[in-house]
Amino acid sequence: MSEDFTSQGWEPTYQQKDFSIDKQESLYDGFFKMLKLHLTHKTFAGDSISIQRELFYRDDAVCVLLYDANEQVVVLVEQFRVGVFDNPEGPWLLELVAGIVEQGESAEDVARRESEEEAGAQLGEVVSISRFVPSSGGTREYIDLLCASVDSRGVEGIHGLPHEGEDIKVHKIPVDKAFELVKSGKINNAPAMIALQWLQLNKAELDQRWSN
Repeated sequence: MSEDFTSQGWEPTYQQKDFSIDKQESLYDGFFKMLKLHLTHKTFAGDSISIQRELFYRDDAVCVLLYDANEQVVVLVEQFRVGVFDNPEGPWLLELVAGIVEQGESAEDVARRESEEEAGAQLGEVVSISRFVPSSGGTREYIDLLCASVDSRGVEGIHGLPHEGEDIKVHKIPVDKAFELVKSGKINNAPAMIALQWLQLNKAELDQRWSN
């Protein structure tokens, strides 16, 4: 067994103290940021290496899967996404409710705020799925992934904040159909895929907790 594995599982070979940022340059500073970092870090051979990396810096985000255990549906949202402008099937994706963490907010605060703004939905219990990084090779972003109980009756229509250029359509999808959309590749964005696969694994427990 590798020495990096313990009774608790894998542990990284090195920690924060084993690298340094020697110089940091700002390439762009707007809604998003671009940095150029000059770094030195230890190598697995026991030496050190100096590298330069451009970094797309994004603030922390929250994505939440809305699940109605009584109706056996999930609430997802459809909207235009510039990051897939070259998708042959078009740049509209079926996604989770999501938003950026603002000063002083918890992940659950964001989930509740964004669920009202993007879907007109009030959340019940909120549970954590994971905290993950979507593209660590060149993007600094952490996503808190959540699942929340919701009463989907009356949750419908078009939502979003016009002054932020949002145009969001709500979809209520039978949960088994949502699982099929992941399997077929129709749902192809990471947060929705991860959350729906997690729901598939944990559905029986949530049904017991959230069904009337």
